[in-house]
Amino acid sequence: MSTKKLRVLVVTSSTRPGALGPEVARWLTDALAGPAEELGAELVPVSLADLGLPFLDEEEHPSSGVYRHEHTRRWSALVDAADGFISVTPEYNYGMPGSLKNALDYLGAEWAWKPIGFVSYGNTSAGTRSVQHAKQVVTTLRMVPLGATVAIRIGDAFEQGRLRPDQGRDNAAASMLGELVRLANALRPMREGARPDAIPGPVPGTYARRLTPEDAAEVAVLQRCCWVEEAIINGTLDIPALHESLADVRAWLGDWDATGLWLDGRLLGMVRTRRSGTAWEIGRLAVAPDRRGLGLGKWLLDLAESTADPGRLLLHTGSKSLRNIDFYKNHGYLPTAHDDGVTTLAKDLPR
Repeated sequence: MSTKKLRVLVVTSSTRPGALGPEVARWLTDALAGPAEELGAELVPVSLADLGLPFLDEEEHPSSGVYRHEHTRRWSALVDAADGFISVTPEYNYGMPGSLKNALDYLGAEWAWKPIGFVSYGNTSAGTRSVQHAKQVVTTLRMVPLGATVAIRIGDAFEQGRLRPDQGRDNAAASMLGELVRLANALRPMREGARPDAIPGPVPGTYARRLTPEDAAEVAVLQRCCWVEEAIINGTLDIPALHESLADVRAWLGDWDATGLWLDGRLLGMVRTRRSGTAWEIGRLAVAPDRRGLGLGKWLLDLAESTADPGRLLLHTGSKSLRNIDFYKNHGYLPTAHDDGVTTLAKDLPR
């Protein structure tokens, strides 16, 4: 459901001058342009030859995430931003090229919980032994290698350094990308939950992170699930959360500091905060109806308050939403105004 495009790095692994890798990578990105658009994936070509990584020269272990060199930091940023990978690799002496092994060894956590597919090329085995070698390494980095691969036998597929057209090969590449996208989406909760900026939630397996405009679809669904009940209780459909388009949700996600609570890729709850004059405004506190009674709302409200500056906190709810009002009162908020069916509550944080 996410509106965020999956970012897939297409990594040309060989650094040898005159290598066939760049030609294979060009074919691959061209062949997958249409399928990638349909699947919501962005293909990002990366050449290890252009990246210019020297033989691993960092003093700290990759698991530390402490990088002294600019070339490592650039590589880390590229890999960290990716959701999955396709390695275009030759076979050198029954194994993957040292350039690919070196690039993998440079990093640690940036690889975790991301799928990787392989397009191999070679002579007798079409590069398949390189793939088997690489799979042993990537699983140690907590990557997930695909079952689908594309293997190209040089003698059959190349003519004067160019790949011959082959619809079967194009179809195999599209099938591999489809599997990669499905896995990348399935693994997204594990990637997000492992990030250093993720906050462990109040229920096992849950985590909280900042919401961005790319989360608009999940936020819109949660809002409509939660505010239908408020509409019934208050006898009105004039509630913004019920009518906002994806564009509306994206807009306010860009203006507010919003936090979402997640479990296995599902948005269970959320809250948003922002400075409003001299006060701090808290809004859109919501918990999925089937997950209420577990303390998630209290946890989210405590989290919102912990990010606020000392001073007055303000929030709003329907005047007939007695359960909400009681909840806020129990949390130290007092009603201060009733206007057009909306009750405003306030709480002062000590300075």
